[in-house]
Amino acid sequence: MADAALRLTALAEELLGEALPVRIRAWDGSEAGPPGAPVLVVRHRRALRRLLWKPGELGLARAWVAGEIDVEGDLYAALGLLAGLIWERGGEPKDTVHPVRDPRLRAAAKALVKLGGALPPPAPPAEEMRRRTGPLHTRRRDKEAISHHYDVGNDFYALVLGPSMVYSCAYWESPEATLEDAQRDKLDLVCRKLALKEGDRLLDVGCGWGSMAIHAAREYGARVVGITLSREQAAFARKRIAEEGLTDRIEIRVQDYRDVKDGPFDAISSIGMAEHVGSVRYAEYAGILHALLKDGGRLLNHQIARRPERDESAYQVDEFIDKYVFPDGELAPVGRTLAALEEAGFEARDVEPIREHYALTLRHWVANLESDWARAVRYASPGRARIWRLYMAASAISFERNRIGVNQILAVKTPVGGASGMPLRARTWN
Repeated sequence: MADAALRLTALAEELLGEALPVRIRAWDGSEAGPPGAPVLVVRHRRALRRLLWKPGELGLARAWVAGEIDVEGDLYAALGLLAGLIWERGGEPKDTVHPVRDPRLRAAAKALVKLGGALPPPAPPAEEMRRRTGPLHTRRRDKEAISHHYDVGNDFYALVLGPSMVYSCAYWESPEATLEDAQRDKLDLVCRKLALKEGDRLLDVGCGWGSMAIHAAREYGARVVGITLSREQAAFARKRIAEEGLTDRIEIRVQDYRDVKDGPFDAISSIGMAEHVGSVRYAEYAGILHALLKDGGRLLNHQIARRPERDESAYQVDEFIDKYVFPDGELAPVGRTLAALEEAGFEARDVEPIREHYALTLRHWVANLESDWARAVRYASPGRARIWRLYMAASAISFERNRIGVNQILAVKTPVGGASGMPLRARTWN
């Protein structure tokens, strides 16, 4: 009798202590769970072996990337139901199965063995980051981490991001606006906050595929130095800049921010880059940017933030994100970021939270990916496409539910005399 789905549902409900809100379809064709709910498809019993050897999030992530589990129906609805059941009910999802310490969980592990088979652990998917050794956030390790995330093919990113080629939160006038318009509005907002004008020297830290540099040079007449650790990004950006006829105004470097020595700059933009810096380097990062600015120069720091922990020492990087998306990436509460910038000598002048804007942006990226799935798989790999679909959809829900946010912080290297050069009314930006 085919009953794997029924047994999996009973096991999950025993562990979670309440009814499972999604339906399960198992590899033997059996189904169980509430009718009409999103379906969690367990395509291969190997997924259970992954959970036995790596209980919790990493085991699930490996099964997802390998295509052994999937969601049929509305992915956002499924993730929302699972988030409400596990991540947002005050428990610790990473410790859901710990068969050594708890008799109940030992019994669950035995049940998984019967269903999945007690064979050696399956090898991790090829897309998993494995080669990081040594201290966090050295130049070499940061370069490897950035390459893992960004050097996966410019064609793949073009498909996901669309013509703007901007990989950070857009700025939406309304939900009906196009992604391209919202990204253009974000770049223009950054330029206006920095008060860029003809001839100003701008450093764009983490310049991506060159969109900010091109906008600042073309629309505001700025002279731009853009830096990235991704060779693929740099090559793409240089090609775009040449096509725009802006090679005399923009220089793209494959360079670590710690190696920039040719300040001062009139302004610095750091859009979606500081998440890669890490807590052990953030004070150094803020100090370097402060030293690279002229007196009165402005910094626009656009950065994802997490909610603060009651015990900050308990913060752990999300395993799925660390292994498959942003290796060594860390999120900090916005208050800690502000403190680090001020300790480096900056005067913080404005903080604009745009959390809901990122949820909209991510939903558009997911739609781009899903609408051209076959090409996405061809450009990257089936596993890579699955990674991006899951992380972007789950991130959209996290922004919508205020589990994470994103903020634009405008800071000034205010001279000793106190003349900041800022307008009397905030958000005038001119």
